[in-house]
Amino acid sequence: MPAAAADAIAAVCRADRFDIAEIGVAAEASGNPVTPLVQALRAAVEEPTAQWVHFATTTQDVLDTALMLLAVRAGEPLLQCLRVAADACAELADRHRDTLAVARTLGQQAVPTTFGLKATTWLSGLDAAGRRLQDVLRRRAAVQLGGAAGTLAGYGTAGPAVMSALARGLGLCDPGLPWHTDRQRVLEIADAVAAIGPAAAKIATDVVSMASSEVDELREGGDHRGGSSVMPNKGNPVHCVLIRAGAMQMPGLVATLHHAAVHENERAAGAWHAEWESLRSLISLAGGVADRGSRLVADLDVDPARMRANLEASGGEVMAEALVQRLRPLLGHDGSSNAVQRCLADARQRGVTFREAVAADEQVRSVLEAADVDEVFEPRNWLGSAPEFIDRALLAHEQAWP
Repeated sequence: MPAAAADAIAAVCRADRFDIAEIGVAAEASGNPVTPLVQALRAAVEEPTAQWVHFATTTQDVLDTALMLLAVRAGEPLLQCLRVAADACAELADRHRDTLAVARTLGQQAVPTTFGLKATTWLSGLDAAGRRLQDVLRRRAAVQLGGAAGTLAGYGTAGPAVMSALARGLGLCDPGLPWHTDRQRVLEIADAVAAIGPAAAKIATDVVSMASSEVDELREGGDHRGGSSVMPNKGNPVHCVLIRAGAMQMPGLVATLHHAAVHENERAAGAWHAEWESLRSLISLAGGVADRGSRLVADLDVDPARMRANLEASGGEVMAEALVQRLRPLLGHDGSSNAVQRCLADARQRGVTFREAVAADEQVRSVLEAADVDEVFEPRNWLGSAPEFIDRALLAHEQAWP
């Protein structure tokens, strides 16, 4: 291509010169917007320059490259939102590393934990989603240039060099060869984007549970948020609702992209067309989820006193595992389990706390002093490796972001 022709074409390649709606209407005839765009570009330059517009390329080259550019450009604000949310989780984890709370499994109170450790679970999910998206965009967002059927015959033997130069110019990866009917990189990007959904929705789901009126350990921050249209007493978790709503839509779009990844021969009929709206919608939903997630965590209200009250509400039953472990070397496996089950049944039958039932049990009293029982029922003595896990998560977070 003559340099003068390249300069002339570049001079008219400005979005504000073209009527997007008009191109969209014209796209109906060809099934894609590239054909009317190319016609408009050729009309904007004179011959012989017009012959070089869209030279030796094909529609899919343009649209696939555009899709990759869209993903990369959208990746920056996506990652920024994830970083803000992850930083906020790290701050929560560090500030509440000693804030006692009750862990819940299958909806039931289980054992003591700390809110800081719960926040590290949120943190690790966000960090993993961020690392995955950074990596896939860096390695797999590639230019598409294959010409009519993947041979780039129109460029003679210069095809690979042109592909490399185009990749450098656009800031995309050089794929090494055309990928018209190999859609693995689209799937990898889609899967990485979709992983943002469950990472944020995990937080939202926990907050919904912990913000329920009966639990009341967390609340969404901000003034006048979450009011009901008919119930003035309500403070609905609006961020959580919208995060979960967005995350629930994302797997269906991923399924569409996986279904559309099977292409016949050297150009598919309809499969790659199905990617355009699906990937764009997926990225849009991920953006909303990530943005809401960052605002949710940054403004979260934490109630340590309520967490401690809920931990103590079982009358010490959350320390049953600790008591079994303390009694095992003294009474054996079966003996320790039977003793604890007996104390639990006695507490519920007599309407006393589990701790009171343990203190009154003759077999337990025969092997444990009162001070030993006090030690068993101190929740801070049954946190295991929680402090180390928090430190590990915070260190990993520091290394997760450039």
